[in-house]
Amino acid sequence: MHLTQEEKDHLKELALESIRTKFQNEPEPELGIKSETLKQNCGAFVTLKTHGSLRGCIGLIVGMKPLYKTITEMARAAAFDDPRFTPLTEKEADKLEIEISVLSPLEKIDDPDKIEVGNHGIMIRHGYYSGLLLPQVATEYGWDRKTFLRHTCLKAGLPESAWRDPATEIQIFTAEIF
Repeated sequence: MHLTQEEKDHLKELALESIRTKFQNEPEPELGIKSETLKQNCGAFVTLKTHGSLRGCIGLIVGMKPLYKTITEMARAAAFDDPRFTPLTEKEADKLEIEISVLSPLEKIDDPDKIEVGNHGIMIRHGYYSGLLLPQVATEYGWDRKTFLRHTCLKAGLPESAWRDPATEIQIFTAEIF
């Protein structure tokens, strides 16, 4: 999916408005969505930061709703329901940085060498365990491919070497990040 700058700006506006209306106990905003692209079902994550530090990140891997709806719901979830953080305060909302990652479909790979750090995100599955890291995480931390794989395993609750196990499924995806 390729979004125009106007569509990206609209999604960020929707995300912020969704968070702001929650403070007033109002329903999620229903801004007029004219773009057919924003009405397509697509997986996406919303990452919130304050002063450059992670404050919440929640998303859907597979698009089950229109993109604009996924963004409004995930923005609220990242702000108020990320179990790693206390709910966002109104004061913090004024200084909020919003990053949106619109995901491509997952692609199963058999060769971990196909992972391009900085371009691909990783999803690891083994039995009932699964974990996902967005493409920008490896870049932000300066990880190489193996370090990225190890951290994705740890995120899944698996041993860091689980990616080497033939029973472990590795999937990659790209993301349009803005």
